[in-house]
Amino acid sequence: MLIFINEELNQFHLTNKTVSYIFHVMKNGELGQLYYGKRLENQADFSHFGAYHIPTAASCHVEKDDPAFSLETVCQEYPVYGTTDFREPAISLRHPSGSSVSKFEYAGYEVLDGKERIPGLPSTFANAGEASTLVITLIDNLRDIKLKLYYTIFENSSSITRHASLENDGEHPIDIERLMSLSLDLNDHDFMMVHLAGAWSRERHVKERKLQTGIQSISSIRGASSHQHNPFLALKRPHTTENNGEAYSFHFVYSGNFLAQAEVDHYNTARIQIGIHPFQFNWRLNPGEAFHAPEVVMTYSDLGLNGLTQSLHTLYREHLIAPVWQKRQRPVVINNWEATYFDFNAEKILVIARQAKELGVELFVLDDGWFGKRNDDTTSLGDWFTDPDKLPGGIEALSRAIQNEGMQFGLWFEPEMISEESDLYEKHPDWVIYDPERPPSYGRNQWVLDYTREEVVDYLYERISSFIRSAKLNYIKWDMNRNITEAYSASLGQDRQGEFFHRYILGVYDLYERLTSKYPEVLFESCAGGGGRFDAGMLYYAPQAWASDDTDAVERLKIQYGSSFVYPIYSIGSHVSDIPNHQTLRSTSLKARGDAAYFGTFGYELDPNKMTDEEKAEVKAQIVTYKLHRTLIRHGDFYRLISPFESNEAAWMVVSKNRAEALIGWYKILATPNPKKIQTLKLAGLDSVSTYQVNGSDQAFGGDELMQRGLALPVEYNGVNQHQAERGGDFQSYVFYLTKNGG
Repeated sequence: MLIFINEELNQFHLTNKTVSYIFHVMKNGELGQLYYGKRLENQADFSHFGAYHIPTAASCHVEKDDPAFSLETVCQEYPVYGTTDFREPAISLRHPSGSSVSKFEYAGYEVLDGKERIPGLPSTFANAGEASTLVITLIDNLRDIKLKLYYTIFENSSSITRHASLENDGEHPIDIERLMSLSLDLNDHDFMMVHLAGAWSRERHVKERKLQTGIQSISSIRGASSHQHNPFLALKRPHTTENNGEAYSFHFVYSGNFLAQAEVDHYNTARIQIGIHPFQFNWRLNPGEAFHAPEVVMTYSDLGLNGLTQSLHTLYREHLIAPVWQKRQRPVVINNWEATYFDFNAEKILVIARQAKELGVELFVLDDGWFGKRNDDTTSLGDWFTDPDKLPGGIEALSRAIQNEGMQFGLWFEPEMISEESDLYEKHPDWVIYDPERPPSYGRNQWVLDYTREEVVDYLYERISSFIRSAKLNYIKWDMNRNITEAYSASLGQDRQGEFFHRYILGVYDLYERLTSKYPEVLFESCAGGGGRFDAGMLYYAPQAWASDDTDAVERLKIQYGSSFVYPIYSIGSHVSDIPNHQTLRSTSLKARGDAAYFGTFGYELDPNKMTDEEKAEVKAQIVTYKLHRTLIRHGDFYRLISPFESNEAAWMVVSKNRAEALIGWYKILATPNPKKIQTLKLAGLDSVSTYQVNGSDQAFGGDELMQRGLALPVEYNGVNQHQAERGGDFQSYVFYLTKNGG
């Protein structure tokens, strides 16, 4: 049993092998939060967890005769605006009278075996026996509005998912001004807030700050989850490490505008909230209609930050990524973008593809420039028809030729964008997002199509579908290179513009849903100028994402390290590119580039025909190595060992579930003079009572030794030991493979 309910006391306890979440109905009919943390045995009564008996001098109280009961001083489950709580609410509605005061009182509950889908939105899923869902119904009796709170606890995960919905059963429209997907009050604020921030080409860098009185938040109002802030927030105790200590995380399964914040009040209570950003949001809910907020995944760990990571990775591999892709190998890819940019034709592409096939590559992806008159980035977005000058036989002939070589074929689209210089714009200038009273802003020589309009989504579905069918596409890279400005849709009317951003992303989800449902065998990779929309909402439709346009091996250490906090490494697009790197002009060895790219979806962004014979042999060996270990990379538990944000080194490893094998990546960025004589790397996740062999050597090492003393690193050059040194210089890297003896 995953959900225990005390109907007499109206207490609810969600629990499994690792976690407990407990709340109840307070005396005023609203919900109070009692406990969230490490698993507790179920008890007959958890009432003593709450504190409703301590009056304060300055607080307003709910009832005249009970000065101790104030919503300002209690931990609530889903706080509303307007009655004695002056912290930010989870919900704020504008009623027909103009009032924004609401009161939602408990009306009942329902328990579901498994998990139902959220209409129109990506979310985790679970069959009967894998999870249980608790649905709490609250009603504002004055307005006849029904609020439902959904909680799903999984049998084998320390994650619990939450979302909310609102139903208008009254006679008048209401305006939703704020509807958070999650609100959680924690009794103290002794936490470090961890989040992932950055910009184009340096996405998802790990940031930490101590919670202080006031509001600390991250957000996006760009129309996308953004390069700048990933929709993820974690709280860890000050002394929590990667492998020890208590931590919580909150991850929004959504790809549009979001707000994630921690508010610390004057009693040191920490209120966590995540949801659609209230800025520029207003949703008119007419009688008989319902609105569903996106899902949040909240996770608890008493095994450090790696414990959070492993729980999230497992949940997303089994309950978010489409079942058809959960256990399927990802092909080794070559993409022609950095090899050719816009300068290609069918002959040039086939020469690259044939050489790549000889090296062991399994999928060729034709990137930007194949359609319309697209010889640079100023034209043709929206004109999804093959350029006959470049490809006289069309995409169909090129795809057929590459597939006849024994490779799969994929194609790049940027379906949310339109060029001013395009046939589509000449026919449908009204399909562009713009304010008709003001001049439009420019970005990357393109504008954004209005996905709130059904006819726009229909057009893109028809165009992309035609290529999937005619060219028998195996893969689609869906790019999105510009954020939304002049956010306005003529199709919505002046009183519904507050719905624009959410309706836009619902249109994106609708197109993804239609394509992935119709063509489940096509592998989609999401991209947004690299990592500008790398989120769990996208992961539901596209089981992998291009992590960043920055393919530099050194920069990728930080990008992939930060991404691993939340996303399974098998979903992180990571390729070997040419040097000098096109984003940093840095030159690193082919070995260093491959060693970094192994820990993700492996591939290449270069022209193999420009390689030497020695480089081609090395690429062949890299591909053999990746294919040998990609099942482990997909299914294993990931551990971060050394942070590149705190050190001149970085390290991580993947350990199989049965701890019989492990793959370790170690990287040193810059050389150091006169280094330590003996250097070791402490591992994690191994079987402490077993022995392991490293890279097939005859010498065995104890699992406890490898975790406590560490794995000995090859001897480093120190200025005089050139005959003994096995490594040296800048950008060093090693990949170690461990196998358990008797395993």
